[in-house]
Amino acid sequence: MSLLNRSNKPPVEAELNLIPLIDVMSVLVAFLLIYTADVAVVQNTKDVEIPQSTAETQAQQSVVVMITKDHVFVQGELVADVAEVNASSEPLVEPLRRVLDRPMLLGSGDDTGKATREVTVIADKSLPFDLVRKVMATCTATTYGKISLAVLQK
Repeated sequence: MSLLNRSNKPPVEAELNLIPLIDVMSVLVAFLLIYTADVAVVQNTKDVEIPQSTAETQAQQSVVVMITKDHVFVQGELVADVAEVNASSEPLVEPLRRVLDRPMLLGSGDDTGKATREVTVIADKSLPFDLVRKVMATCTATTYGKISLAVLQK
């Protein structure tokens, strides 16, 4: 005698319908392809609040110098502290100049292509202009002929 009452029904097989999943994925892929085609990707962090501009020209891919409230980075590499740069009486940021003089991924280090080499400066909008000017002067003292200041388009 058994205490459990089991029915003699055969087990029901589970069925997985992939067609709705494929439909959703195709809509997502189409959405991403359409809306990411004209977006310029510029390296950014949460520590930098970029100023706004009404400029119409798009940024070119270039070497990125980022100035946060605490540090200066080149292509994500820590170069200097903002406090040290502000405290220095030198017109150029020497650690930044040494890093920018190295051959970078985007262009060679020779002076023949100076007019075509470009650097983009991303700075927090609350930083003093003297600091940004010192960083930009350092960029022009190296092998970069063009400097862009990253802004948000209105």
